[in-house]
Amino acid sequence: MNSSLDGLKAAASKAPIVPVLVVPDVAAAAPLANALVEGGLTTAEVTLRTPSGLKVIEEMKKACPELIVGAGTVLTGEDVRNSLAAGADFLVSPGMSPRLLDALGDHKDVTIPGVATASEAMTRYEEGFGMLKLFPAAIAGGVAALKALSGPLPHLQFMPTGGVSADNAGEYLALPNVVAVGGSWIATEKDVSSGAWADVTSKAKTALSKI
Repeated sequence: MNSSLDGLKAAASKAPIVPVLVVPDVAAAAPLANALVEGGLTTAEVTLRTPSGLKVIEEMKKACPELIVGAGTVLTGEDVRNSLAAGADFLVSPGMSPRLLDALGDHKDVTIPGVATASEAMTRYEEGFGMLKLFPAAIAGGVAALKALSGPLPHLQFMPTGGVSADNAGEYLALPNVVAVGGSWIATEKDVSSGAWADVTSKAKTALSKI
């Protein structure tokens, strides 16, 4: 596991699209990882919305050690401990709570917390978080919100997620304060459940060709 988000940032500089994955079946982990890498992607976020999430992280890292794999939907101290033990390179949370903040301890430098307002963004930065997730991006103002925030808060870096699509990813990535975008369209739950790996690879290549 990286000791900071530098690995993610370096990977994002090559391919700034982070697929947000829901993977119910551990058997899908290796072929999914291979499909993403074949499509040119360097980073993935596996949500902990299914019981298999932690094992999926382990198996994706085994299959493609070069892939930066993070844990998403991190909500509790137990999630933090289990994700790091599974080998997650970074942690993503939809927001922040006092208990989660305490549980993160020295691991804030690998965590991307969700924010929806300028006050939340300022607070997270003061707490020591180096990258933030505008979430849900579309509802929180999207591209226009990030443009507005870059004026008074130019030191903040974002990975917007929630409502980011193939059609608007390029608009987000054109902004100087956006390091990467997170989205579920590259590998949908249907793609994963049906094993549509060629489609995943194709969508990844198409997305990267547009930015």
